Amino acid sequence: MKLPDFAPEPLRSAAVRLPIAALAVGLTLAVSACGSGQGASTAQYVQGADPSNAATDFRHYGCVSCHVIPGINGAVGEVGPPLTALGVREYIGGKLPNTATNLEYWLRKPQQIDPDIDMPDMGVTKKDARDMAAYLESLR
Repeated sequence: MKLPDFAPEPLRSAAVRLPIAALAVGLTLAVSACGSGQGASTAQYVQGADPSNAATDFRHYGCVSCHVIPGINGAVGEVGPPLTALGVREYIGGKLPNTATNLEYWLRKPQQIDPDIDMPDMGVTKKDARDMAAYLESLR
């Protein structure tokens, strides 16, 4: 792989790139090991969130009727897209960059973002949207 001309000279050296790559892999594995599964470390990304409330919220707002949501009993709907690995998707609903703030907004006001979608505004509160977003962001 050729680095761009503006890359610092130390990064061009194979002797330096290999240890940096090993360090990056090690850090990735260490960070991954910190969580104990889905939802374990997500609250740090969604301030004030409690992803343990999400299952109740998904049922209360009827999300389980339309979507497959991994880890949520009864979430086997086939009307909307499955929410599998939502935390690693680039976009939410094909419209918004996938950030916690955008996901919270999408959960609360999908019709404001895209009036042509079938997902209705369900009256999701800010608190519930935050908890659901935290859970969904953990799906990797």
